Amino acid sequence: MSTKTNTSKKSRLRLLHQYYTYTGFYSFVGKSIYKALLPIALFIIALVCVHYFVIDINDALEYATEHFPPLGVLGIFFASESILGLIPPEIFIAWSGKSEHPNLYLAALATLSYAGGIVSYVMGRSIANIPRVFNYLEGSMAKHIKNMRKWGGLLIIVGAILPLPFAISSMAAGVIKFPFKKYLAFGLLRFVRFLVYGIAIFGALK
Repeated sequence: MSTKTNTSKKSRLRLLHQYYTYTGFYSFVGKSIYKALLPIALFIIALVCVHYFVIDINDALEYATEHFPPLGVLGIFFASESILGLIPPEIFIAWSGKSEHPNLYLAALATLSYAGGIVSYVMGRSIANIPRVFNYLEGSMAKHIKNMRKWGGLLIIVGAILPLPFAISSMAAGVIKFPFKKYLAFGLLRFVRFLVYGIAIFGALK
């Protein structure tokens, strides 16, 4: 009985692998990571240049934590994560690393990012009920919506973990009316990304 079950699981995994290969999922992930690496690399280079030629990054972050109210910073981050993820989360993670309570603010950032994704999902779902806006959105986000229809939850997982715009994946999920409970479950992996990035960035700031 167990042998048949294992065989059926292997067959299903093989079929899924063939499907994702045929539909270009692996190619999409590879290209997306490649595209995301360039702005990340430029961001790191810019930080290094600022650190060595303009101002010590640690001093700048400490200045930010001392002069900018935490609620204001968190509010800006939430707005960014709710729309298109315009500001790299790494900036805010670095900010939290220099705050009085780094772990607390890192957890707050992860929670707000997750909540921002939910806002994007709801926006996408609401827009789907407005014909004119939906037609415009379907044209401007055609590729993302098409991919969401093909790969569903896996694309949400990729958006939650990898350096890709989570808000766009969430909005596309809302547009196609992807099951909300499943979206919430897959979106929880957003916390994993912030944990890993937090460990890396906090370590670099020491």
